[in-house]
Amino acid sequence: MTIIYRCSIELHDSLYYATREIGRLYETEPILHNYALCYALGLVDSDRYLTTVPEEHSYRYFCPEQVPKYAEHLTALNQQGIYVTPARSIHHTSILNTWKYANNNYHVEMEKTQKNIPSFGRAKEIAPESIFEFFLISTHPIALPKWIRLGKWMSKAEVKVKELTDFEKTTKDFICIHPLNPLDVMFNHQVISYDTLNMPPVSLIRNVRFLNGQHYRIKDDKETIVLPANMEYRFS
Repeated sequence: MTIIYRCSIELHDSLYYATREIGRLYETEPILHNYALCYALGLVDSDRYLTTVPEEHSYRYFCPEQVPKYAEHLTALNQQGIYVTPARSIHHTSILNTWKYANNNYHVEMEKTQKNIPSFGRAKEIAPESIFEFFLISTHPIALPKWIRLGKWMSKAEVKVKELTDFEKTTKDFICIHPLNPLDVMFNHQVISYDTLNMPPVSLIRNVRFLNGQHYRIKDDKETIVLPANMEYRFS
């Protein structure tokens, strides 16, 4: 059984994470990585979904080191038959914030100084009321939370979910305009061309042309959505 959910995220706070750093400008690209979404939606490190993650890889109560465990956490999602795509912007605006700080060497290295040299940086954030969209493909029904937290500031966001029932699985050439994780699709599909979205930890792709691949053609009102089939989390 395959269940496809069309999900939207509406920001209620400004969203910030550093997609790219240009000098002192820290820019947030209007796209949400599928790794981050899995954590924000509570699919990772949850007793309900992940029963195979060792306790040493758990983030439930305490994180002893700043080392991501993507392979351990997300491979368990494959075992549960759950896959979340990256989220694209349906509507967004950006805001630019400037922050300043002083030289605090005397706090860190116990140095005496008569200087107080201020420095600054700029953060380009995604404004509240911006809307993103992603898809969740599962082998069983899933109840997602209504409210989640995203980004460095743990910004509040509202999740709305719609189950799509009118779809078929077919095999032929196709184009997917939605952002995808290349590691998750290139193993099972032959990709002809794509546009790259540079962002850590794995750059995403969109407007992807596939050669004779299995995919879902989904009807939602008068819109046809095309998504690759057989997507799962893979790591180089």
